[in-house]
Amino acid sequence: MNTLTRAQLAEAIYSQVGLSRNESAALLESVLEKMSAALEAGEPVKISAFGTFVVRQKGQRVGRNPKTGVEVPILPRKVLSFRPSQVMKARINGDEPPEGAEA
Repeated sequence: MNTLTRAQLAEAIYSQVGLSRNESAALLESVLEKMSAALEAGEPVKISAFGTFVVRQKGQRVGRNPKTGVEVPILPRKVLSFRPSQVMKARINGDEPPEGAEA
């Protein structure tokens, strides 16, 4: 299983949009920076027909060290979650997208 990298995304932009390689890389970095800034500010990022990135707050809870069995407090923190769109779920499963869904 191969991982899709920034370089591969920039190369795809270069080949499909027609920008120079440097402009393609700069465009990608700009988009990723905008997404990161929105998530840092606690705003959700929705990409149509792909999915939604959301920052959630998790409260403090009690965990357990699996080796010793000792209870350890897990501090409150923010976590990033991704919820795929119905269109993305259908594509992954090789199904037809749902009626009225954006492709």
